Amino acid sequence: MASTDTPPQATPEGDLAGLGAGLDALDTAPPDHTPLRQVLLHKVLPPVAAVALVLATWKLLVLAGVADDYKLPDPTAVWRSLRELWLQGTLFDIIWTSLSRGLLGFLAALALGTPLGLLIARLPLLRAALGPLLSGLQSLPSVAWVPAAVIWLGITDTAMYAVILLGAVPSIANGLVSGIDQVPPLYLRAGHTMGATGLRATRHVLLPAALPTYIAGLKQGWAFSWRSLMAAELIASSPELGLGLGQYLDNARTDSDMPAVLAGIILILLVGIAIDLIVFSPLERRVLRARGLLAGAN
Repeated sequence: MASTDTPPQATPEGDLAGLGAGLDALDTAPPDHTPLRQVLLHKVLPPVAAVALVLATWKLLVLAGVADDYKLPDPTAVWRSLRELWLQGTLFDIIWTSLSRGLLGFLAALALGTPLGLLIARLPLLRAALGPLLSGLQSLPSVAWVPAAVIWLGITDTAMYAVILLGAVPSIANGLVSGIDQVPPLYLRAGHTMGATGLRATRHVLLPAALPTYIAGLKQGWAFSWRSLMAAELIASSPELGLGLGQYLDNARTDSDMPAVLAGIILILLVGIAIDLIVFSPLERRVLRARGLLAGAN
């Protein structure tokens, strides 16, 4: 006897659900591991070649005698300055004195700039009042705040942190405002339909959608923090503050020790690059990967 059961009929809703599940599976598929040879060729070799080119050009300029030795020292003289700091056991102390200040100041700027950006983005009256001021502060050189901070707070760590905050908070807040402005209104309507209103909409809709631009603002905020700190340490140097990179650079200038000056500049540059590679680049790649944009992060 033939069975009377009939297979379930496909519906448009079921087809769309299956299509959506398939697209989600494609988006979340684990990326293939990049071969070591490709990593070395595309990631390691270009910066190594660039550094080698800079050093070779530097050495050629020294050999050509384009400037006096006290103005353009040999690269080996700069290396000796760095090696001397290492042998004295002060290299990491100098770096950590500045790095700890920079990181603490940046975290404070993050804690202040994030809620400020949210308020400005969501409250039109506050945006009209503070938006132009934040843009102006972002374009103001951080070094301009150093004399005022020293007069107000003295040559202290507090003055250093004040300069960092004044330099970094506008960048972080403006980055978040810009990210929220780029969130499509459809996202908020969809979140409202699913019950995400008020703070829940901010947490579950606005912040995740604005994350890529917000991270760009964080990177810029860190750059402003680091630059602000170096300017403050250069101008407001004091033995009570400890020997940081800025003060080391100023001491070398006072002694007309050009190899030490260049060594200080190189250390400041290396710290900035290291923070970007260790903190911000992995964070940016993770966000891009979650949005199916990993190819743009490679």
